[in-house]
Amino acid sequence: MEKYKVGVIGGTGMVGQRFVTLMENHPWFQLTAIAASPRSAGKTYEEAVAHRWAMKTSIPEQAKSMVVLDAQADVDKIAGMVDFVFCAVDMKKEEIRALEERYAKAECPVVSNNSAHRWTDDVPMVVPEMNPEHLEVIPAQRARLGTKRGFIAVKSNCSIQSYAPALHPLMKYGIEKALVCTYQAISGAGKTFERWPEMIDNVIPYIGGEEEKSEQEPLKVWGHVENGKIVKADAPAITAQCLRVPVSDGHTAAVFVKFADGKKPSMEQIKADWADFKGRPQELGLPSAPKQFIHYFEEPDRPQAKLDRELEGGMAVSMGRLRPDTQYDYKFVGLSHNTLRGAAGGAVLLAELLCAEGYIDHK
Repeated sequence: MEKYKVGVIGGTGMVGQRFVTLMENHPWFQLTAIAASPRSAGKTYEEAVAHRWAMKTSIPEQAKSMVVLDAQADVDKIAGMVDFVFCAVDMKKEEIRALEERYAKAECPVVSNNSAHRWTDDVPMVVPEMNPEHLEVIPAQRARLGTKRGFIAVKSNCSIQSYAPALHPLMKYGIEKALVCTYQAISGAGKTFERWPEMIDNVIPYIGGEEEKSEQEPLKVWGHVENGKIVKADAPAITAQCLRVPVSDGHTAAVFVKFADGKKPSMEQIKADWADFKGRPQELGLPSAPKQFIHYFEEPDRPQAKLDRELEGGMAVSMGRLRPDTQYDYKFVGLSHNTLRGAAGGAVLLAELLCAEGYIDHK
């Protein structure tokens, strides 16, 4: 098949680097443009990231010699070179919103890792296995923007992918409320231990804005499209506490869940629902889709970030320690790779879904 030409906006940051590595040998996508801030523009990609390359693999050969473009000054140029862009810029939210709309209005679809447009009510925020139907809002967004091809689609916050996928197949039982504590890796802050030595032997009980995202974003994912807008769900009620922990990659969640009276499933039923859970990416056989979305570990000391974050290329999520609770009905532990499933990998899977469903075409 003819490959889609892809740009990475914000290609020098940690998530941008992850996008660049994921484009190497991708069966559908061809990295065609990399853009970043003015201080990186004009340099080769290797020169721009050499001192801060944070991936475990080396810089892809094809990307090394690519000349970095200016993410803001070269919008029209980039839009003319590619079929769509991934966006992972580090700017103020209002600046990101404006920049992503500039690309969309230049008839360049934007698949964003940023949070800036997550609450724009005609921008779909999609976990591909959970709410692919939200892509139906894109024509309404195009009408607002005055575009034919251009639109913005976003992925959700990285931390909710460690627990929302596990709750999703259980929603049919009427989840009343959930309590979630997330233990989040330092790569979620775009850092390594070399660049953040104060995280070694430390836990920081605060991540700005994270608890609000953890409590509210699942409700948009569980919402519905109505009159060209996404209306968020009213329930379940989620309360969250988020901590930064000394782990390189992998967000862990301790989850407590209560079901409506008389609807509580058995533990065996929950495990069966997790094992059977498949979504549109699995039906379509998308290149980045895990064969098994949710894995359950019976061992009492799993999942562990170091052992299990790379499961199915880092695109599967892991659950363990499901057991009854004294105040809620059940409790369990979840794990997802925050820069793969939670960030760049989740956005790549979303882009594959958009291509497969006809929302992104070749120019």
